[in-house]
Amino acid sequence: MISENTRQGVAAAEASGKTLGRPTALDAAGARQLPDQLDALPVPDKPSGPAADTPVTLDLPGLLADHLRTVGDDTIRQVLIRGRIIRRGKGYSIRLTKPLELHHTALHQSAALAAEGAGPAERKAHRVYATRITAAQQQRTPGN
Repeated sequence: MISENTRQGVAAAEASGKTLGRPTALDAAGARQLPDQLDALPVPDKPSGPAADTPVTLDLPGLLADHLRTVGDDTIRQVLIRGRIIRRGKGYSIRLTKPLELHHTALHQSAALAAEGAGPAERKAHRVYATRITAAQQQRTPGN
């Protein structure tokens, strides 16, 4: 009965034009090609004006925090020590309530994790933090 249902499902999928099975080594249609800049995300510009001094609460991914503890300047290290650790499954984040300027500084000091030689998890952590900073900056912009 299971085999019959499987055969019927495969036949229905083929009839509707679906491609079944593993992709060939050369995908002529290019449907399975990934873009060259998959993990590329523009780093937000540093804010200026009064919004830059207003504290913002953002979660810094643990992979970035680990990196900044070794390569960050003293100011960033002190901020990491005072931050609140939030456990997330196997990983963690550090909740920081600081001005956007400091969040931008931490992002720029962790730019090595967005480079081509970094692993996918590091690139994702950098991208997530950059997105959080951009969202917070847009919320603080007058007219939004």
